Amino acid sequence: MPGDQLQVLNALDVAKTQWYHFTAIVIAGMGFFTDAYDLFCISLVTKLLGRIYYHVPGSLEPGTLPPNVAAAVNGVAFCGTLTGQLFFGWLGDKLGRKKVYGMTLMVMVICSVASGLSFGHKPKSVLATLCFFRFWLGVGIGGDYPLSATIMSEYANKKTRGAFIAAVFAMQGFGIMAGGIFAIIISAVFEAKFPAPTYAEDALGSTVPQADFVWRIILMFGALPAAMTYYSRSKMPETARYTALVAKDAKQAASDMARVLQVEIESEQQMVEEISNGKSKDFSLFSKEFMKRHGLHLLGTTSTWFLLDIAFYSQNLFQKDIFSAIGWIPPAQTMNAIQEVFKIARAQTLIALCSTVPGYWFTVAFIDVIGRFAIQLMGFFFMTVFMFALAIPYDHWTHKENRIGFVVMYSLTFFFANFGPNVTTFVVPAEIFPARFRSTCHGISAASGKLGAIVGAFGFLYLAQSPDKNKTSAGYPPGIGVRNSLIMLGVVNFLGILFTFLVPEAKGKSLEEISGENGESENTNNGNRTVPIV
Repeated sequence: MPGDQLQVLNALDVAKTQWYHFTAIVIAGMGFFTDAYDLFCISLVTKLLGRIYYHVPGSLEPGTLPPNVAAAVNGVAFCGTLTGQLFFGWLGDKLGRKKVYGMTLMVMVICSVASGLSFGHKPKSVLATLCFFRFWLGVGIGGDYPLSATIMSEYANKKTRGAFIAAVFAMQGFGIMAGGIFAIIISAVFEAKFPAPTYAEDALGSTVPQADFVWRIILMFGALPAAMTYYSRSKMPETARYTALVAKDAKQAASDMARVLQVEIESEQQMVEEISNGKSKDFSLFSKEFMKRHGLHLLGTTSTWFLLDIAFYSQNLFQKDIFSAIGWIPPAQTMNAIQEVFKIARAQTLIALCSTVPGYWFTVAFIDVIGRFAIQLMGFFFMTVFMFALAIPYDHWTHKENRIGFVVMYSLTFFFANFGPNVTTFVVPAEIFPARFRSTCHGISAASGKLGAIVGAFGFLYLAQSPDKNKTSAGYPPGIGVRNSLIMLGVVNFLGILFTFLVPEAKGKSLEEISGENGESENTNNGNRTVPIV
């Protein structure tokens, strides 16, 4: 029956917002809270690792991680995340969302603890084991991306689905903020208990032996929120869309959702078989038919996430200069090791509180009002404008009296990243693909984004170095300079605007309608418009 929808799926689509929706947001969201905490807390302790393990006797500056070591420590989790997104995304479509969901959480818990227990006293042994465990931590984090998005999209009603998926992702903001707050507390406690002189006063004495516990405790704390949600995840029923459309068990799907929604739902096994045996359902992933129906959609989701993350993760290039310019982080030699952790954590917490968190929740509030397409296009547009506004008169912004203007422009760039493509690139891939490919395609899109993050965080770290080899940071070759790097990032954001037109609008539609799964003819998907009809 073309155009018909299973009763169990229709019941989910038209359900009023209920307690189970908020339960699902919290269970999935706590995974993202942990993901953000684990990914971003390393930036709070890299300076401390440099002071502890790379101290140079007689140097006027505290020890720092060499460029290759810093890249490994900061980037290995990204490589793991990319791997986890592809592997667990695929596994989520093969074994079911619920079965795989608990696996990713256990990997995160074990590897968070193991990261803090990195053994040895020599720099090589400590940092090698740290990188090993952070890679596997990244694998667990990566698996959480496609599974959390897919589970939330398949549980949600069509009226507020975008807000629910965005709310899961928005928990990242609280995770970043929690990392900063916890680091502030731990560093304050250790500073009170083990006071030390500044580096300028006593280079060796400025890093007390107990400082080695600080970074370990901060990294291990990430296991706690993940462990707290393991039981809840294990009790979640499999999503009805996977059970009915992929596992083809209509009776189980109806039973599970009747319990969740607290209504009677008819089991429609014959209709499930009709839908699954229809000609339009024969194609496999990356087949000619898949590429005809969803090829441009997949290109749109992968390219926009890739381009967004290049720009988003390049922010690390400028944070140090911004924090120093507005006095949030004084020169390193005027602090001891634990004080530096405190100041960096305070700065990151303030940025999260003032820019990151509000941007996320603006998207949650408006995504089902103005749509995914409009928010993503608006976000890329303003990111382009502000990047060029920073780049073209860059010399103007370098003067001390203009630094506050630079900070404001910079903050607005990342406000519109979060009230824009940083959230929508996560939401859309969970809505527009068929149920049997949904987790895989989201994983592919997310992995493309993480590849962009690696380019943004490390490619631009080298590119942004001064063309004058005498002015580069220690250990780095000459680059193209900050101004030219900003111009390149502006171009990247402009390309994001163009590729956004490949992504269909999913606002107000059921998942089966947007993906063409409820028995439509082969041409039905041609009706998927990028811009919603007004």
